[in-house]
Amino acid sequence: MIGRLRGTLISKQPPEIVLDVNGVGYEVQMPMSCLFNLPDVGAEVTLITHFVVREDAQLLYGFNTHAERHLFRQLIKAQGVGPKLALTIMSGMTAHQFVQAVSRDDVAALVKLPGVGKKTAERLVVEMRDKLQNWTSDTPATDAMPIDMNDLEPTVSAARPRDDALDALLALGYKPAQAEKAIANASKQAPEASSEELIRAALRSMH
Repeated sequence: MIGRLRGTLISKQPPEIVLDVNGVGYEVQMPMSCLFNLPDVGAEVTLITHFVVREDAQLLYGFNTHAERHLFRQLIKAQGVGPKLALTIMSGMTAHQFVQAVSRDDVAALVKLPGVGKKTAERLVVEMRDKLQNWTSDTPATDAMPIDMNDLEPTVSAARPRDDALDALLALGYKPAQAEKAIANASKQAPEASSEELIRAALRSMH
């Protein structure tokens, strides 16, 4: 089990990053709410990780705090929720926002996420309520607030930020038409935006 990684951030290709740990590059998938809080490429970072072994793949999921990983692990225990959907849920809202939605029985907020229908949202509220009853977050102060584009220092991960942003949303499960519309609108408002900025703006517009 790989539970923690510390190394140099060498690539950001949302929702995946590559972390160099003593010469070994680890590919790590992260929720957008966690990835947005990472420093620039080249900085040293520490990630709390969850390792998934399947017949056809070995996958690492990364988080900034133990609380975020704990939420991820609780989500994948819920009926009908696998790692991919859990990643999507935690990309559409922060851990703190999800806990608030569950505590308020806010099904409407959950059904806005791709892959989460009304029945799934209602089931999540019921199954997660007791598990998160004594929730204590060790996340940074920014995690307790809605995602704000002004908190992000621009980081260009590739020469085509618009295409990269679209690929990221599709990887998270958003429908092509929905993702394309959101990215197009974000691009019009900020033509020179990086892929991360476009993703952040698109997610905000859809939620």
